[in-house]
Amino acid sequence: MVQSHVNVERDGRIARVQLANPARRNALGRTLLEELYVEFSTLGGDPDVGVIVLSATGPAFSAGHDIAEMVGRDEAYYRDLFGACSSLMQLLRSLPQPVIAAVDGVATAAGCQLVAGCDLAVATEQSTFATPGLRLGLFCSTPLVPISRAIGQKRVMQMLLTARSIDAPTALAWGLVNQVVPRDELDAAVDDLAHQILEFSPLVTNLGKSAFYHQAGLSEPSAYEVMNEIMTANAMLPDAQEGLQAFTEKRSPTWG
Repeated sequence: MVQSHVNVERDGRIARVQLANPARRNALGRTLLEELYVEFSTLGGDPDVGVIVLSATGPAFSAGHDIAEMVGRDEAYYRDLFGACSSLMQLLRSLPQPVIAAVDGVATAAGCQLVAGCDLAVATEQSTFATPGLRLGLFCSTPLVPISRAIGQKRVMQMLLTARSIDAPTALAWGLVNQVVPRDELDAAVDDLAHQILEFSPLVTNLGKSAFYHQAGLSEPSAYEVMNEIMTANAMLPDAQEGLQAFTEKRSPTWG
């Protein structure tokens, strides 16, 4: 029987997904990518899950792809590996629930991509981030997709072309993570963020996440056109009407 390297726990409406292969520095090998895809797909279809938290065991959040697994493989293997990783990143974007990365340690290459692929991220002060593919003769072409969208062209090009790590305060200043906290405060900070999200209508939160990523790829005129339609549909939802009514009545809303 193949050992699983992904732990999943439920804590009320929070689902916790944990990378659990510290001996391999939580490397994103083909099997682990498949495990993550299956678990996230399952959670995405569960209406009782409002927020998903992604964390890891050991000193590394994820050291990227499993280099030992990659040596001497054929083109079909590489195409499948990078395709599986890209599919996972796109799945994270398409999930209805917000996904929070809880980062403690190194997040390198595809591991850094995984952080950028989450909707939000909280990191410890000791965490570092890098896209050092050039050291191996491999430009981090797939990781740059979400990272560039998080931190912008000049900053991601610096990471890509120098292969140097950035520390947690730099990651915060650049927009790769939302918060930096002491290690012993990571769980509390992530839970606080999750509970803030859970205060609101799940349906509207899910709608909003989808709308955000939809408009991101559109021109400004097209984005306004599409968002006008989405916001109109949103306003017609029972939860929106409840929220508006509750505001006028100076009471807390009761979401459906």
